[in-house]
Amino acid sequence: MSILGGFPPRGGGVGKGAASQQSEVIAITEREFESEVIQSDMPVLIGIVSARSSVCRQIAPEVEAFARDVVGKIKVVSIDVDESPNIVRELRIQQVPTFILFAEKRIADAAAGPVTKKQLQAMVDPYMPRAAGAVKPAELAQFLAAGVFVPIDTREAAAFKRAHLPHAVSIPEEELEKRLADLEALAGRPILYCRAGDKSKDAARRLGEQGFPIAYLEGGMLSWEAESLPIERG
Repeated sequence: MSILGGFPPRGGGVGKGAASQQSEVIAITEREFESEVIQSDMPVLIGIVSARSSVCRQIAPEVEAFARDVVGKIKVVSIDVDESPNIVRELRIQQVPTFILFAEKRIADAAAGPVTKKQLQAMVDPYMPRAAGAVKPAELAQFLAAGVFVPIDTREAAAFKRAHLPHAVSIPEEELEKRLADLEALAGRPILYCRAGDKSKDAARRLGEQGFPIAYLEGGMLSWEAESLPIERG
């Protein structure tokens, strides 16, 4: 298969004198639609594009950057309107580019016109595979309101003092394994969080291996603040 439409070619160069970079956006035609999309084991984001569209060419870097970020989690393909008229008719495409997300063998979402990497990410987020115990900020906000979770701030005490999640308890990462009794005594289920989510994810994995399964906040404090969710200071 070759790359069609406005997206970069697989294995194509990225500029004079620059090293070539393989594209993660794969072009398909009507012949491959069944196997590559309908029968796919993972969600598929389809970009309906045209080689003649300046808009498709302009957003190509955004689509390519998104495709690189979701490798192994979301398949990203492109379909050229001139090469696959039957698909265009069946999907009732009226504008290029149009992006359609297939998940669980059905159309899950769609967007027409120029898009950003952030918009594409928002489309696929509900269908992205998640690590065991991962909880997204919006989900945690609902759980906190219901009293299900108690946030455990694993950052240094000084960072906790500056700002933390509502009703959070400070237990620095290096103290977690010594304070399992404190975690078990909480009024709700403990959920770990750090600054960016990576350290609390590792800590949750370690505790799980020791027979203490525990949740963690995906993206940490940064993702919580990015969604303008409430924080406490002092």
